[in-house]
Amino acid sequence: MQTVNYGLIGCGMMGREHIQNINLLPHGRVSVVYDPVTELAHEAATLAGDAHVAASLDELLAFEQLDAVVIVSPNYLHVPQLRHIVETRPLPILCEKPLYTNPSEKPLLDDLFAGYPHPVWVAMEYRYMPPVAALIAQVEQATGGINMLSIREHRFPFLPKIGDWNRFNAKTGGTLVEKCCHFFDLMRLILKAEPVRVMASAGQALNHIDERYDGQAPDIWDHGYVIVDFDSGAKAMLELCMFAEGSKYQEEISAVGPKGKIEALVPGPGRFWPQTLGEPPVPQLIVSPRNPKGPFVSEIPVDPTLLAAGDHNGSTFYQHQRFNAVVRGEGVVEVTLADGARAVAIGLAAQESAATGQAVLL
Repeated sequence: MQTVNYGLIGCGMMGREHIQNINLLPHGRVSVVYDPVTELAHEAATLAGDAHVAASLDELLAFEQLDAVVIVSPNYLHVPQLRHIVETRPLPILCEKPLYTNPSEKPLLDDLFAGYPHPVWVAMEYRYMPPVAALIAQVEQATGGINMLSIREHRFPFLPKIGDWNRFNAKTGGTLVEKCCHFFDLMRLILKAEPVRVMASAGQALNHIDERYDGQAPDIWDHGYVIVDFDSGAKAMLELCMFAEGSKYQEEISAVGPKGKIEALVPGPGRFWPQTLGEPPVPQLIVSPRNPKGPFVSEIPVDPTLLAAGDHNGSTFYQHQRFNAVVRGEGVVEVTLADGARAVAIGLAAQESAATGQAVLL
């Protein structure tokens, strides 16, 4: 297979980012799109280079030139759409995070994909941000084995979405699932370990409090702390604040061990950086040995073409590059269904811990 023909389910902001990055692949093109909001679907089709606009998910799956499906729909639709694909036309799938939002869906997915003959990749883009990838590659040497891992995201509030689905826990799984499954995936990946206990404190302090949708007040949280104990003995912490868009860096990751510390500093989307402040900050990797004392700072610039193609520091392209290779038989799935499910499980445990005030054992 020389060119992979993609079908895109969901044509909102993130759907457009997927199209822009598939457009950069030498062996990929979006051939068909579907979104219940017809205007969005037609805009996406134009962005993809005159893709076919399907009137339904069934029409998309029946499209002849279709080799793989990318699911970029609202969180609560992922599982029913995955089921529809498996039962209608099994194909390679890249599914946006979170894989699911309700604990009852996990056994359904296990049954659905038992023996599935095609690759399924869960979209955990943060793994592929160049500064994060550099930290992952060097963390063992820099730390001598990680004892403490800290991830801080200080960012802007949730953006408006079609139907305002991201304002409610019932449709997102909650902030610690919707937003933070990325970070729980990174914890598992960086530590090469599995979680055993989750403790969290979180809530809704400022964002969306005065908004109403069909008379309902949003209940989505905007800040929190999560501590995760791992079976390796390592401890990890997430600090999330979604009313800190004035920050220079959006994500700051640090890992510490007996030999020293390593940090990755990642700026937010360039389109949100105020022009009055000059050029946006460049990602950094900082290695701080204990002996001799550091720090040693390296800049990890990202290709401007990739920065222009989305809001995730080039990572969406690198993810698609690897998934495209898998579909063409030249690679292996790096973010499996099990990875996606475990990240959600940590997020759900964190939601429960913050709601009850009790630690949750995994």
